[in-house]
This record gives sequence, C-alpha cells and structure tokens, in this order.
Amino acid sequence: MFFDGFTLDRIDVGEVTLRVRHGGTGAPLLLLHGHPRTHATWHKVAPLLAQRFRVVCPDLRGYGQSSKPLTDADHAPYSKRAMAADMLALMRALGHDVFAVAGHDRGSLVAFRTAMDHPAAVTALIAMDGLPVVEHLERCDARFAAQWWHWWFFGQTDKPAERVISADPDAWYTATAEHMAPEAWDDFREAIHDPATVHGMLEDYRAGLGIDRRHDEEDRRAGRRVQCPTLVLWSSRDDLEDLYGDPVKIWRDWADDVRGRPVDSGHHMAEEAPEAVASAIGAFLDPHVS
Repeated sequence: MFFDGFTLDRIDVGEVTLRVRHGGTGAPLLLLHGHPRTHATWHKVAPLLAQRFRVVCPDLRGYGQSSKPLTDADHAPYSKRAMAADMLALMRALGHDVFAVAGHDRGSLVAFRTAMDHPAAVTALIAMDGLPVVEHLERCDARFAAQWWHWWFFGQTDKPAERVISADPDAWYTATAEHMAPEAWDDFREAIHDPATVHGMLEDYRAGLGIDRRHDEEDRRAGRRVQCPTLVLWSSRDDLEDLYGDPVKIWRDWADDVRGRPVDSGHHMAEEAPEAVASAIGAFLDPHVS
C-alpha cells in the first residue's frame, strides 16, 4: 500500500507550509526528494525504513504541494539555506531535535546544507547522486555543459524556461510510470502540470547558480566542514561518476568521515532500486543514531 501506516500532514514551519508524510518507529530520519519529484518518490523506500526509523518525507518548498514563496533578485527564498531552515523547523515541530538526513539529487544539496548550517541537529548525512553545488560548477566543462545543459536553461530569467516547460510538461519531463505506484505517478504529474510548481522548481536551480554557490564558497574559506558521518551513494547507470570520478574523494574535501558506493540503478534510485537504497541507508545509520 502507498505509504502504509504513514500520516499525511501540512505543517507551518514559519515562512512556508510543508506537505509531509511521516511514520514508523525509532530514531528520526528525514528523506529529501530531488527534481522534479515530490516526497512520493520515497514511496517504496520509506515503508522499508519505517520498520526501524521514524521516517519524515516532506515536499521541499517550491515543490509538490508545499508553499511557493515569492522570490527576489538573489533567489534567496529558494536557497538551500532557506530550505535547510525549513527542515530544522519541521523536525522540531514533529518533536525531533536531532535526526539523520538523506537527500537525493537537489535534495542532497538541502541535506548537505542542513548538516553544514545545523551541525548540532544532524547525526548523519546521506548524499545520493549529488555533490556540493560549488563542486559541480567548478568542474564545469564541455561534457558537463552538454549533459547537464538544463542547469543553464533553468537559470535564465530574461527568457524564462517556465513558458517552454508549461507549454507541454509531459513532453519536457519524459518520465514513465514503470517504477512508480499509481499514486506516486499521479502526484508527479500533478506537480509538473502546475505552473507555480514549475516556477518553484526552477527557482531552486537559479539559487544554485548564485547564492548557494556563495554559501559553499564561504564555508570553504572559513574551514567549515560536515561534522557528522557521511554516506555517499550514486547511481551506477547515471553520469555522476563518469563526469567526476570517485564522488567519495570529492566529498572528503567537505567531511572527515565519508564512505560510499554505487547503487545498481538509473538516476531515480529510490524508485528503481528501493531495497538496495533502504539497505544501504539502514546499515550506515545503525551505528550513528540512537
């Protein structure tokens, strides 16, 4: 069953209201989706982890059915710092002062920022198919630009991508329902057909090219690092390792305790390889949460 045993809530965290599902018993674990998904991307993984953890799955601000705040010239309302503050407030509202956090794709940027900005709250970090945004941008070459050209397209504001995407969302987001429950598929399609959500998702990328990069650079100059144990997972049938080599090596510039491995999957590993993802997260967290 779809998120069997989970509660669906809308929780006011200050600047925004987040749609969130939560359930299970044990140490708290926050799961953060990527683009263009919603929390429903975890519908196979969350019930497996809920046997051992208290699992919390929100829609990030701008995504799904969470709030879409007005933006500004710096796109700061969609910065990972703002999203990380949402996550801290959400977990406190649910009664969790400390927690582990896992994020996939864009969610990995929010998970990283949560660990960096709120080290006393985060017991463990799992980054899936992602690096700190500055690492992506400093390694940008012709291959990156050819394969991830959408970063630059999404980043435009003079000729905004929203008009192109919303003209035919199904042609732009060429996902299939193969690895998704009907409820997750419907949730995904509802999101991509909502122009306000498309705008919110693109604001995430616009923040990534500017203010998020500056926050990473400031942390690096100040010598700030992730204080908690860190697990890096990447899809073996996606392009992260092809573009950058060993992601664990890159993450070791940001955290002292890092381990990682590939998952036999395409990019959306929580949908395509849920047992492997849940097993890797659970095995990593067991020594690091209480």
